[in-house]
Amino acid sequence: MKFGALSFLAALGLATGVCANTVVSWERLNKNDSVLVVLDLQVGLYTVARDMDPTVFRDNIIAHASIGKLFDLPVVMTTSAQTGPNGPLPKEILEMYPNAPLIKRQGEVDAWDNADFRAAIKATGKSQIIIAGITTDVCTAFLALSLRAEGYSVWANAEASGTTSTLIRDISNDRMARVGVQIVSLFAIVCDLMRDWRATPGSAEVIPFLDRYFPVYGYLARGHGAAIENGTLIPGEAGLI
Repeated sequence: MKFGALSFLAALGLATGVCANTVVSWERLNKNDSVLVVLDLQVGLYTVARDMDPTVFRDNIIAHASIGKLFDLPVVMTTSAQTGPNGPLPKEILEMYPNAPLIKRQGEVDAWDNADFRAAIKATGKSQIIIAGITTDVCTAFLALSLRAEGYSVWANAEASGTTSTLIRDISNDRMARVGVQIVSLFAIVCDLMRDWRATPGSAEVIPFLDRYFPVYGYLARGHGAAIENGTLIPGEAGLI
């Protein structure tokens, strides 16, 4: 069967119209309906995260935990068999939240299989879960999939989850995305929770946070501040602005 040019264009237009009318759902993070989960970011498991520079990754997991303090979110922490080689959470994270629930799972691989963890999440009364864990393909993915099955919205911090290779990272993030997990960056999480630089927390609180944990933006702010305080235009600059 052959299509003439007009038939082809009509079919193309129909397909384009269908695509144009497709509704894409998008849910925004709401700081009043979010809980931050520190998931198996343990000092032993840290050593198997090979898909990212180790210094950058160390800073990223501390930054992930710090989101809770910046936005005053409820925080739930959990570890997997920490008396063995997986080890405890970094002391920097433990010191941030001395009173937050810390569920020490004795054997469950998927945190959702632990009754105390489920109870801690449900006790927050929040429906949006921000997570990051080691490893991405097991700790993060298993919990994210279980949370989605329970009807929760999930944001997975891709920068603070680590695994054994970039291949495993990519297929795991794809697996989560297929069931509606939002795979996002630290900066995206912070900006979505803040919404507006004039909010509280806003620029006064968020820029110092970014200066510490996202220096590419922090130094942008430093450069702007220095220009305002003591900068002058040099030849050639005036025409650029």
